[in-house]
Amino acid sequence: MSYSLVIMAAGLGSRFGGVKQLAKVGSNGEAFLDFSIKDALAAGFDEVVMIVRSDIEEDVKEHVSAQHGDLAVKYVRQDDLGPARDKPWGTVHAVLSAEQAATKKFAVINADDYYGASSFKLAAAALDEVEPGICYNIAFELGNTVPQSGAVTRGVCAAANGELTEIVETEGCERLEDGTLMAGGVAVENATPVSMNLWCFDPSIFADFNDRWAAFLEINRDEPKAEVQLPTAVSELMAEGKLVVKVEASPEQWIGITNPEDFEIAKVALADR
Repeated sequence: MSYSLVIMAAGLGSRFGGVKQLAKVGSNGEAFLDFSIKDALAAGFDEVVMIVRSDIEEDVKEHVSAQHGDLAVKYVRQDDLGPARDKPWGTVHAVLSAEQAATKKFAVINADDYYGASSFKLAAAALDEVEPGICYNIAFELGNTVPQSGAVTRGVCAAANGELTEIVETEGCERLEDGTLMAGGVAVENATPVSMNLWCFDPSIFADFNDRWAAFLEINRDEPKAEVQLPTAVSELMAEGKLVVKVEASPEQWIGITNPEDFEIAKVALADR
């Protein structure tokens, strides 16, 4: 089978204070997306689609060329899919910007997250099973995704019989000094599943996402910060009976940078990768 890795690399990284998707966290100057590309290719993916913004496109191309040589990468610009706005329109909009490039089954990821090699092996196996009306989410344990300090927002999942029943964007996910794991002000188990935007889709999903985008834009065209996000669109499609989401659990430790102080922590964690 032939699969694409779609990388969402058009974010602004406002809290980080720079182009987070190109932050050099590896010992050889690798960014998170470089680890993802290498892991995905090793797992059997054979194509990379990179979603960028116009203002960072050349920087991303230069970086990827330096890290991966003559690897063929399809580049698409999220801001080519209007209307124009300073802030990107969200992850559904990002995926839609790659519609013409992602013509086969694909996994979509964030450029600035480390997912781990086994996560991409799970994704490749899941893509064997993906078909119209059925997608997969590779979920992580919440305890493996919170930073050492500070709170983050996570898509907290509920599942039954291997299928997603609910996904809720939950603020205040953090580890207290006594080790208690919190999510939205409530103590939860370390193994609570969360989505880190590692989704596996059939290209038929683009038709549904186009419908979601059109409905969103009709209401939010003049809202400067509104975003249409993958968890929201997936939840709506599930509720309408149009999509079944199967869940595979990754054992990996997530590594990422939300704030500048996370940078050195990530470098240490990735030193031997």
